[in-house]
Amino acid sequence: MARLFSYVDVTDSGFIAAVLAIAFNPLFWNVVARWEHKTRALSRVFGSPHAACYCLGAVILMLNCVRSHCFTEAMKSQPKLEGLDCHWAYYSGLAILAVGTLFVISSFLALGFTGTFLGDYFGILMEAKVTSFPFSILDNPMYWGSTAVYLGWALMHASPAGLLLTAVVAISYTVAMLYEGPFTEEIYLQKQKGVKNK
Repeated sequence: MARLFSYVDVTDSGFIAAVLAIAFNPLFWNVVARWEHKTRALSRVFGSPHAACYCLGAVILMLNCVRSHCFTEAMKSQPKLEGLDCHWAYYSGLAILAVGTLFVISSFLALGFTGTFLGDYFGILMEAKVTSFPFSILDNPMYWGSTAVYLGWALMHASPAGLLLTAVVAISYTVAMLYEGPFTEEIYLQKQKGVKNK
């Protein structure tokens, strides 16, 4: 691990930008979604919960593009790790990236757009918890799939900076899950109570 850090300039502006982009994204969508859940302000501005959710989803997708760009630029500006600059590491990274992409895409297909982009915070609730693949394999497959994509990308570039930034991605998603999980469960608990009281 100490050797890994010796390859990474954490004071580099590109690296700092990547860390900020990684940390900002889940913070942004959690703050905005909770604000919407509390006030319904976005739904009023856009005329409906669906339109508001689609707009937030579009913003999240753009922010993810910015994050990926910053991640890639940070890797390109820092040295490679010789031990990883080989065929086996490249193809291992490619395989991990492919599995991560499978989890991300299959999660999106299972949840739909509003299920993926915090529709429940807008009052757009699913009928039942999704248990089909990839949710049958692990919880939060979208987050872990995205983390795997970054890990694979870092290995393909033999990038110590990329590996360190992947750890930042994993930490930021773990914190997001700690906040989102209980809050989402509470939303659906309130739905169940509402159905029982009818």
